[in-house]
Amino acid sequence: MSLYRNAIWFLKGIHEYTRNGFEAASAHFVEQDMNVSVAGRSFMITGANSGIGKAAAIAIAKKGGIIHMVCRNKERAEQAREEVYGETGNKDIYVHILDMSLARKVWEFAETFKKRHRSLNVLINNAGCMVNQREVTTEGLEKNFATNTLGVYILTRSLIPLLEKSSNPRVITVSSGGMLVQKLRTTDLQAENGYFDGTMVYAQNKRQQVVMTERWAKAHSSIHFSCMHPGWADTPAVAMSMPQFHHSMRAKLRTAEQGADTVVWLAMSTAAAATPSGLFFQDREPVPTHLPLAWTRSSPEEEQNFMFQLEEIAKSLQPARLTRFSPVSSQSEQLSRKPTPFL
Repeated sequence: MSLYRNAIWFLKGIHEYTRNGFEAASAHFVEQDMNVSVAGRSFMITGANSGIGKAAAIAIAKKGGIIHMVCRNKERAEQAREEVYGETGNKDIYVHILDMSLARKVWEFAETFKKRHRSLNVLINNAGCMVNQREVTTEGLEKNFATNTLGVYILTRSLIPLLEKSSNPRVITVSSGGMLVQKLRTTDLQAENGYFDGTMVYAQNKRQQVVMTERWAKAHSSIHFSCMHPGWADTPAVAMSMPQFHHSMRAKLRTAEQGADTVVWLAMSTAAAATPSGLFFQDREPVPTHLPLAWTRSSPEEEQNFMFQLEEIAKSLQPARLTRFSPVSSQSEQLSRKPTPFL
């Protein structure tokens, strides 16, 4: 089955995920969708110092948005901020330093941000990693899972109260079409057992992001949730984590701006806000989250089990002094009443 999934996915990718795929899809874009001003609206973008995150920051800053760039490296972040400012002339660009793989730091950052800011209109979960050899963080978590799944979960979960108080709130998560080859797992979330394949672990994390988005959309009707696939884009992250793929496909890869297009559309356009919450997008269109006959669908019970485990891991890493600021959501309380294996 995995061979079938991978073959179908790659053929789909050659047709849809490349630069040619974007150019074909963009012929049907509605130009008026992006004729908007977002002056006064605030946008948090993780991983904003390069690639898709930086391209999104530039595009949104050009429209007057207040940009909060959340980056891991201070020097690269400051340089990126200067580049965004230089290209857009927008002075409302702020840098925050955060390693998304460190759960306690994510908790602390989110709580501090909520104290200092009265609103957040859009959260863009873009930061991610693909570590090809199994690494464990200082908190004892597998690094891909810690960054791509748990970090996104904690940041989003923590900022939901602030988003709910803001006008027309949205959460956009940059996922990947690679998740189409993965069925949600409810065991071995840390990839401890068997052969470690960083590409497949990453794809599993991206499947997890889709499930989180769907569950959040059901639980929080006042926020518009979405996730998206940027296509195969030529970014520093791709070059570093997938050097052979980058070398062989470079002439066919999308630009970072093309990869960021749907992120920007989801973040700003009224057309995006009019779509149902919880969908998976590619080139400004909602697309299926499963390949035909690939047996990747999970049951509601499996998804609930996964979300319960995330909440338990997140709570175990929440600094004690912050517990009074982040009560468990009613959905999580309901899940916690059900006996479910931890990992």
